Amino acid sequence: MGEEAAIWTEKFRPKTFKEVKGQHDIVKRVQAFVEQKNMPHLLFAGPAGIGKTTLSLVVARTLFGEEWRENFLELNASDERGIDVVRVKVKDFARTRALGDVPFKIIYLDECDALTKEAQQALRRTMENYTQTCRFILSCNYSSKIIDPIQSRCTVFRFKPLKQEDIEDIISIIAKKENLKIDDEAKKALFDVSGGDVRRLENVLQSSAAIDKHITSKIIYSIASHARPGEVKQILESCTKQDFKKAKEQLLKTMLDYGLAGLDIIKQLQQAVWKLEGVDDRKKLEMSKACGETEFHMIEGADEFVQLESLLATFILIATP
Repeated sequence: MGEEAAIWTEKFRPKTFKEVKGQHDIVKRVQAFVEQKNMPHLLFAGPAGIGKTTLSLVVARTLFGEEWRENFLELNASDERGIDVVRVKVKDFARTRALGDVPFKIIYLDECDALTKEAQQALRRTMENYTQTCRFILSCNYSSKIIDPIQSRCTVFRFKPLKQEDIEDIISIIAKKENLKIDDEAKKALFDVSGGDVRRLENVLQSSAAIDKHITSKIIYSIASHARPGEVKQILESCTKQDFKKAKEQLLKTMLDYGLAGLDIIKQLQQAVWKLEGVDDRKKLEMSKACGETEFHMIEGADEFVQLESLLATFILIATP
Protein backbone atom coordinates (compact mmCIF):
# COMPACT_ATOMS: atom_id res chain seq x y z
CA MET A 1 0.00 0.00 0.00
CA GLY A 2 1.45 3.37 -1.01
CA GLU A 3 2.11 6.14 1.51
CA GLU A 4 -0.68 8.23 -0.03
CA ALA A 5 -3.27 5.48 0.39
CA ALA A 6 -2.17 4.49 3.90
CA ILE A 7 -4.63 4.62 6.75
CA TRP A 8 -3.53 7.45 9.06
CA THR A 9 -3.62 5.36 12.24
CA GLU A 10 -0.74 3.33 10.74
CA LYS A 11 0.92 6.14 8.80
CA PHE A 12 1.33 8.29 11.93
CA ARG A 13 1.97 5.47 14.42
CA PRO A 14 5.06 6.43 16.50
CA LYS A 15 8.18 4.35 15.87
CA THR A 16 10.38 5.60 18.75
CA PHE A 17 9.85 6.37 22.43
CA LYS A 18 10.35 10.08 21.73
CA GLU A 19 7.42 10.16 19.28
CA VAL A 20 4.91 8.63 21.74
CA LYS A 21 2.55 11.30 23.08
CA GLY A 22 0.97 11.14 26.52
CA GLN A 23 1.71 8.36 29.08
CA HIS A 24 4.97 10.20 29.96
CA ASP A 25 5.76 8.24 33.15
CA ILE A 26 4.96 4.89 31.54
CA VAL A 27 7.14 5.63 28.51
CA LYS A 28 10.03 6.67 30.78
CA ARG A 29 9.88 3.48 32.84
CA VAL A 30 9.46 1.12 29.87
CA GLN A 31 12.33 2.89 28.06
CA ALA A 32 14.56 2.28 31.11
CA PHE A 33 13.78 -1.47 30.94
CA VAL A 34 14.62 -1.55 27.22
CA GLU A 35 17.91 0.34 27.67
CA GLN A 36 19.00 -2.25 30.26
CA LYS A 37 17.97 -5.02 27.81
CA ASN A 38 16.20 -6.64 30.71
CA MET A 39 12.50 -6.32 31.41
CA PRO A 40 9.80 -8.15 33.35
CA HIS A 41 6.52 -9.29 31.86
CA LEU A 42 4.35 -6.19 31.29
CA LEU A 43 0.59 -5.67 31.57
CA PHE A 44 -0.79 -2.61 29.76
CA ALA A 45 -4.33 -1.70 30.86
CA GLY A 46 -6.56 1.11 29.64
CA PRO A 47 -9.16 2.22 27.06
CA ALA A 48 -8.80 1.80 23.27
CA GLY A 49 -6.64 3.99 21.06
CA ILE A 50 -4.28 5.46 23.65
CA GLY A 51 -0.96 3.78 22.82
CA LYS A 52 -0.82 0.25 24.28
CA THR A 53 -0.07 -1.55 21.00
CA THR A 54 2.08 1.35 19.77
CA LEU A 55 4.32 1.23 22.85
CA SER A 56 4.71 -2.56 22.48
CA LEU A 57 5.82 -2.13 18.86
CA VAL A 58 8.25 0.63 19.90
CA VAL A 59 9.74 -1.75 22.50
CA ALA A 60 10.22 -4.44 19.83
CA ARG A 61 11.72 -2.02 17.24
CA THR A 62 14.13 -0.53 19.80
CA LEU A 63 15.24 -3.89 21.22
CA PHE A 64 15.59 -5.88 18.01
CA GLY A 65 16.18 -3.23 15.32
CA GLU A 66 15.61 -4.47 11.77
CA GLU A 67 14.95 -8.05 12.92
CA TRP A 68 12.07 -7.10 15.22
CA ARG A 69 9.48 -9.11 13.25
CA GLU A 70 11.38 -12.38 13.76
CA ASN A 71 11.54 -11.87 17.53
CA PHE A 72 8.06 -10.44 18.10
CA LEU A 73 4.80 -12.38 18.01
CA GLU A 74 1.58 -10.38 18.02
CA LEU A 75 -1.66 -12.22 18.79
CA ASN A 76 -5.14 -10.82 19.29
CA ALA A 77 -6.90 -12.75 22.02
CA SER A 78 -10.33 -11.57 20.92
CA ASP A 79 -9.89 -13.55 17.66
CA GLU A 80 -8.33 -16.61 19.24
CA ARG A 81 -9.36 -16.83 22.85
CA GLY A 82 -9.20 -20.56 23.62
CA ILE A 83 -6.64 -22.67 25.39
CA ASP A 84 -5.23 -24.12 22.11
CA VAL A 85 -3.78 -20.74 21.12
CA VAL A 86 -1.73 -20.62 24.32
CA ARG A 87 -0.75 -24.27 24.08
CA VAL A 88 0.24 -24.25 20.40
CA LYS A 89 1.09 -20.80 18.99
CA VAL A 90 2.48 -19.21 22.14
CA LYS A 91 4.47 -22.25 23.28
CA ASP A 92 5.98 -22.91 19.83
CA PHE A 93 7.20 -19.31 19.62
CA ALA A 94 8.31 -19.10 23.27
CA ARG A 95 10.43 -22.27 23.37
CA THR A 96 13.00 -21.10 20.76
CA ARG A 97 15.75 -18.58 21.49
CA ALA A 98 15.79 -15.02 20.13
CA LEU A 99 17.86 -14.08 17.08
CA GLY A 100 20.63 -11.52 17.59
CA ASP A 101 22.16 -10.43 20.90
CA VAL A 102 18.93 -9.90 22.86
CA PRO A 103 18.38 -12.53 25.56
CA PHE A 104 14.64 -12.96 24.97
CA LYS A 105 11.78 -12.76 22.45
CA ILE A 106 8.57 -10.80 23.02
CA ILE A 107 5.01 -12.08 22.75
CA TYR A 108 2.40 -9.34 22.59
CA LEU A 109 -1.07 -10.56 23.50
CA ASP A 110 -3.68 -7.91 22.67
CA GLU A 111 -7.14 -7.78 24.28
CA CYS A 112 -6.16 -10.55 26.67
CA ASP A 113 -9.17 -9.79 28.88
CA ALA A 114 -11.07 -11.75 26.19
CA LEU A 115 -9.12 -14.94 27.04
CA THR A 116 -11.15 -17.60 28.82
CA LYS A 117 -10.17 -18.39 32.44
CA GLU A 118 -8.76 -21.77 31.29
CA ALA A 119 -6.60 -20.07 28.64
CA GLN A 120 -5.39 -17.58 31.26
CA GLN A 121 -4.37 -20.46 33.56
CA ALA A 122 -2.45 -22.08 30.67
CA LEU A 123 -0.85 -18.70 29.91
CA ARG A 124 0.27 -18.38 33.52
CA ARG A 125 2.09 -21.71 33.33
CA THR A 126 3.66 -20.77 29.98
CA MET A 127 4.89 -17.47 31.44
CA GLU A 128 6.58 -19.44 34.27
CA ASN A 129 8.15 -22.09 32.05
CA TYR A 130 9.66 -19.89 29.33
CA THR A 131 10.97 -16.90 31.30
CA GLN A 132 14.52 -17.66 30.08
CA THR A 133 13.67 -17.18 26.40
CA CYS A 134 10.57 -15.01 26.34
CA ARG A 135 8.86 -11.94 27.81
CA PHE A 136 5.14 -11.24 27.58
CA ILE A 137 3.44 -7.90 27.03
CA LEU A 138 -0.25 -8.31 27.78
CA SER A 139 -2.76 -5.65 26.80
CA CYS A 140 -6.32 -5.28 28.08
CA ASN A 141 -9.08 -2.74 28.62
CA TYR A 142 -9.88 -3.95 32.14
CA SER A 143 -7.14 -5.42 34.33
CA SER A 144 -9.83 -6.74 36.71
CA LYS A 145 -10.66 -9.39 34.08
CA ILE A 146 -7.12 -10.79 34.25
CA ILE A 147 -6.61 -13.51 36.88
CA ASP A 148 -4.51 -12.50 39.91
CA PRO A 149 -1.67 -15.02 39.29
CA ILE A 150 -0.98 -13.35 35.92
CA GLN A 151 -1.23 -9.83 37.36
CA SER A 152 1.26 -10.71 40.11
CA ARG A 153 3.78 -11.92 37.48
CA CYS A 154 3.63 -8.62 35.55
CA THR A 155 4.55 -5.01 36.08
CA VAL A 156 1.18 -3.30 35.57
CA PHE A 157 0.93 0.03 33.70
CA ARG A 158 -2.41 1.86 33.59
CA PHE A 159 -2.77 3.99 30.46
CA LYS A 160 -5.00 7.09 30.49
CA PRO A 161 -6.79 8.91 27.65
CA LEU A 162 -4.55 11.65 26.23
CA LYS A 163 -4.82 15.20 27.57
CA GLN A 164 -5.93 18.10 25.38
CA GLU A 165 -2.37 19.43 24.87
CA ASP A 166 -1.15 15.98 23.69
CA ILE A 167 -4.09 15.68 21.28
CA GLU A 168 -3.34 19.19 19.94
CA ASP A 169 0.33 18.22 19.41
CA ILE A 170 -0.77 15.22 17.32
CA ILE A 171 -3.22 17.40 15.34
CA SER A 172 -0.42 19.91 14.61
CA ILE A 173 1.97 17.16 13.42
CA ILE A 174 -0.68 15.68 11.07
CA ALA A 175 -1.81 19.11 9.83
CA LYS A 176 1.79 20.02 8.92
CA LYS A 177 2.49 16.74 7.10
CA GLU A 178 -0.85 16.69 5.25
CA ASN A 179 -1.06 20.47 4.52
CA LEU A 180 -4.31 20.93 6.44
CA LYS A 181 -5.72 24.14 7.86
CA ILE A 182 -7.46 23.43 11.17
CA ASP A 183 -9.34 26.15 13.10
CA ASP A 184 -8.93 26.45 16.90
CA GLU A 185 -12.62 25.60 17.27
CA ALA A 186 -12.06 22.50 15.11
CA LYS A 187 -9.18 21.41 17.37
CA LYS A 188 -11.47 21.63 20.39
CA ALA A 189 -14.14 19.69 18.46
CA LEU A 190 -11.59 16.98 17.63
CA PHE A 191 -10.73 16.64 21.32
CA ASP A 192 -14.45 16.51 22.23
CA VAL A 193 -15.29 13.75 19.73
CA SER A 194 -12.13 11.69 20.35
CA GLY A 195 -12.21 11.87 24.15
CA GLY A 196 -8.44 11.32 24.23
CA ASP A 197 -8.56 8.31 21.85
CA VAL A 198 -5.86 8.89 19.20
CA ARG A 199 -7.15 6.19 16.85
CA ARG A 200 -10.57 7.83 16.75
CA LEU A 201 -8.94 11.25 16.36
CA GLU A 202 -6.90 10.14 13.32
CA ASN A 203 -9.84 8.37 11.67
CA VAL A 204 -12.10 11.43 12.05
CA LEU A 205 -9.30 13.71 10.82
CA GLN A 206 -8.62 11.53 7.76
CA SER A 207 -12.33 11.42 6.87
CA SER A 208 -12.63 15.21 7.34
CA ALA A 209 -9.54 15.88 5.20
CA ALA A 210 -11.10 13.85 2.37
CA ILE A 211 -13.92 16.43 2.27
CA ASP A 212 -11.89 19.64 2.66
CA LYS A 213 -8.28 20.62 3.44
CA HIS A 214 -9.70 23.47 5.55
CA ILE A 215 -11.20 21.64 8.51
CA THR A 216 -13.95 23.27 10.58
CA SER A 217 -15.82 22.10 13.66
CA LYS A 218 -18.96 21.64 11.52
CA ILE A 219 -17.22 19.05 9.30
CA ILE A 220 -15.85 17.21 12.36
CA TYR A 221 -19.17 16.96 14.19
CA SER A 222 -20.95 15.69 11.06
CA ILE A 223 -18.21 13.11 10.27
CA ALA A 224 -18.05 11.87 13.87
CA SER A 225 -21.85 11.59 14.28
CA HIS A 226 -21.58 13.93 17.23
CA ALA A 227 -24.01 16.79 17.84
CA ARG A 228 -22.58 20.26 18.39
CA PRO A 229 -22.50 21.11 22.11
CA GLY A 230 -24.65 24.22 21.51
CA GLU A 231 -27.47 22.15 20.03
CA VAL A 232 -27.51 19.68 22.91
CA LYS A 233 -27.53 22.62 25.33
CA GLN A 234 -30.59 24.10 23.55
CA ILE A 235 -32.52 20.83 24.01
CA LEU A 236 -31.83 20.91 27.76
CA GLU A 237 -32.70 24.61 28.00
CA SER A 238 -36.09 23.91 26.38
CA CYS A 239 -36.64 21.26 29.08
CA THR A 240 -35.82 23.72 31.88
CA LYS A 241 -38.39 26.11 30.34
CA GLN A 242 -41.00 23.28 30.41
CA ASP A 243 -41.36 23.37 26.61
CA PHE A 244 -41.70 19.67 25.81
CA LYS A 245 -42.80 20.15 22.20
CA LYS A 246 -39.79 22.32 21.32
CA ALA A 247 -37.33 20.02 23.15
CA LYS A 248 -38.74 17.01 21.26
CA GLU A 249 -38.45 18.78 17.86
CA GLN A 250 -34.87 19.90 18.61
CA LEU A 251 -33.88 16.40 19.70
CA LEU A 252 -35.32 14.76 16.55
CA LYS A 253 -33.73 17.36 14.28
CA THR A 254 -30.33 16.96 15.95
CA MET A 255 -30.47 13.16 15.68
CA LEU A 256 -31.47 13.29 12.00
CA ASP A 257 -28.92 16.00 11.08
CA TYR A 258 -25.98 14.10 12.57
CA GLY A 259 -27.21 10.52 12.07
CA LEU A 260 -27.14 9.84 15.81
CA ALA A 261 -28.39 6.70 17.51
CA GLY A 262 -30.24 6.96 20.80
CA LEU A 263 -27.22 5.80 22.83
CA ASP A 264 -25.03 8.49 21.20
CA ILE A 265 -27.34 11.36 22.09
CA ILE A 266 -27.85 10.07 25.67
CA LYS A 267 -24.10 10.24 26.37
CA GLN A 268 -24.01 13.81 25.09
CA LEU A 269 -27.09 14.83 27.06
CA GLN A 270 -25.59 13.36 30.22
CA GLN A 271 -22.37 15.36 29.76
CA ALA A 272 -24.27 18.55 28.92
CA VAL A 273 -26.46 18.30 32.05
CA TRP A 274 -23.50 19.32 34.21
CA LYS A 275 -22.91 22.48 32.16
CA LEU A 276 -26.50 23.69 32.56
CA GLU A 277 -26.87 27.11 34.14
CA GLY A 278 -29.65 27.99 36.60
CA VAL A 279 -30.26 24.38 37.70
CA ASP A 280 -29.08 23.32 41.14
CA ASP A 281 -26.70 20.38 41.58
CA ARG A 282 -29.27 18.10 43.20
CA LYS A 283 -31.51 18.37 40.13
CA LYS A 284 -28.49 17.74 37.88
CA LEU A 285 -27.85 14.53 39.85
CA GLU A 286 -31.42 13.38 39.25
CA MET A 287 -31.15 14.23 35.53
CA SER A 288 -27.89 12.30 35.27
CA LYS A 289 -29.51 9.31 37.01
CA ALA A 290 -32.43 9.48 34.53
CA CYS A 291 -29.90 9.29 31.64
CA GLY A 292 -28.45 6.11 33.16
CA GLU A 293 -31.85 4.46 33.49
CA THR A 294 -32.83 5.38 29.93
CA GLU A 295 -29.54 4.03 28.56
CA PHE A 296 -30.12 0.75 30.42
CA HIS A 297 -33.64 0.42 28.94
CA MET A 298 -32.27 1.04 25.42
CA ILE A 299 -29.53 -1.57 25.79
CA GLU A 300 -32.21 -4.02 26.94
CA GLY A 301 -34.05 -3.38 23.64
CA ALA A 302 -36.66 -0.70 24.42
CA ASP A 303 -37.83 1.64 21.62
CA GLU A 304 -35.34 4.50 21.57
CA PHE A 305 -37.77 7.30 20.60
CA VAL A 306 -40.23 6.34 23.36
CA GLN A 307 -37.32 6.24 25.81
CA LEU A 308 -35.90 9.59 24.69
CA GLU A 309 -39.29 11.31 24.93
CA SER A 310 -39.70 9.78 28.38
CA LEU A 311 -36.26 11.16 29.31
CA LEU A 312 -37.18 14.67 28.13
CA ALA A 313 -40.43 14.47 30.15
CA THR A 314 -38.42 13.39 33.21
CA PHE A 315 -36.03 16.33 32.71
CA ILE A 316 -38.99 18.73 32.63
CA LEU A 317 -40.52 17.23 35.79
CA ILE A 318 -37.14 17.44 37.60
CA ALA A 319 -36.48 21.02 36.44
CA THR A 320 -39.97 22.27 37.37
CA PRO A 321 -39.65 24.45 40.52
